[in-house]
Amino acid sequence: MTEMTAVTEAKAVKAQTLPDAQTVTYVKHWTDRLFSFRVTRPRSLRFRSGEFVMIGLLGDNGKPILRAYSIASPAWDDELEFYSIKVPGGPLTSRLQHIKPGDQVILRPKPTGTLVHDALLPGKRIWFFATGTGFAPFASLLREPETYEKYDEVIITHTCREVADLAYGKSIVESLKDDPLIGEMVDDKVKYYPTTTREESPKMGRITDLLRDGTVFRDLGIDGIHPETDRAMVCGSLAFNMELKEILEGYGLREGANSEPGEYVVEKAFVG
Repeated sequence: MTEMTAVTEAKAVKAQTLPDAQTVTYVKHWTDRLFSFRVTRPRSLRFRSGEFVMIGLLGDNGKPILRAYSIASPAWDDELEFYSIKVPGGPLTSRLQHIKPGDQVILRPKPTGTLVHDALLPGKRIWFFATGTGFAPFASLLREPETYEKYDEVIITHTCREVADLAYGKSIVESLKDDPLIGEMVDDKVKYYPTTTREESPKMGRITDLLRDGTVFRDLGIDGIHPETDRAMVCGSLAFNMELKEILEGYGLREGANSEPGEYVVEKAFVG
């Protein structure tokens, strides 16, 4: 047996023994710190747009390294899309960032999460508040027909440090009207509000500050957030989530859950 044959066979055995394996179909690096990828979808997997699953790779010790990742593709998609940051020295992302089409990843097919329509009471306008890779669940919900059936207006805010960090979210928003499934439903319902905190851009500042001083409402021509009409979903860093909770409750919104719907929900499983 040649050395090349031995390596090939070893890879084949590893691929066969990888638990809950799914195959990578597409990878795109948006910046040197951000990338998205798509994998095959298990036939048995059913999920609600906005939920997350555990994905990962095998570590050097042969044990899975798993992290919670929001599914960025909508529930109707034939494949699963994910959006990730590259963490220097991170146990998983230091490996995951090097995946390419044809590679396999571990995907535990048990979706869960709070960023789902079922966790909110009926309303007229929904706000998606995201920082960084926290945009991922909203990439799913923005492409979900139910979003446009339930709400007259959809506002997506995305705060990042630099302009390039907004590229993934911008591409999703710009593709909505051309989407064959939801294009006609979207119409003019979506308002996109990107901001940066470090690099100069058309709109500078943390979204929390812009909410507090009323800039967001003036820019969008809205008279504020009200519990009678507005609903919200929040996904970002732990500090961001806590600050948004305080702001939203100041407007009179109550936190909801799958078991008891409310006016807003926050993803607690992980930070982006």
